[in-house]
Amino acid sequence: MHRLLHAILVGLVGAGIVHIAVLLLVPQFSGQSAWARLAATSGPYTMTALKAETGGAPAVRSVDPLFAAAACRFDLADGMAHVKGPAGESAATLPFWSVSVYDGSGNNIYSFNDHAASKGRLDAVVLTPTQMNEVRKDLPEEYQGSVFIEAPITDGMLVVRAFIPDESWRPSVSRFLEQSSCEPRQP
Repeated sequence: MHRLLHAILVGLVGAGIVHIAVLLLVPQFSGQSAWARLAATSGPYTMTALKAETGGAPAVRSVDPLFAAAACRFDLADGMAHVKGPAGESAATLPFWSVSVYDGSGNNIYSFNDHAASKGRLDAVVLTPTQMNEVRKDLPEEYQGSVFIEAPITDGMLVVRAFIPDESWRPSVSRFLEQSSCEPRQP
């Protein structure tokens, strides 16, 4: 019985020490979020490649080596965020691409891929419900075929990922991500 009580006491003290250490380390890691690292490397409405070709550490590490990614931070208080892929058929000829919208805390708000896009082209508008009501009144010609992402947030991040099945696809995927744009627009 004495050994059992001793083991329980040691386990509780050890768990308490681990718990306190984790709580003390939270501020250390919270400043290294994807949002903070992206904010340190680029401004809002700038498509930033999530890779380390310049010799430094990537703004955000990609989990899957078969995907290349670029991200764009936006603030819907400035207006809608309009994300477009390069002109032409390059997006439609890629094997696969996807878009995810995250809030400032890193929660995924919305995701879609090339199969849900009009003719496989990257053309999306992120906007608030109020901005959506304004756009619905008179839809501009440039938004015909756009995917509308109504998000109840003020600031967020949009990540575009593209699949690289083998190295022969890397130039096409890189060109697609580099030529994609992210711009603020008024409703």
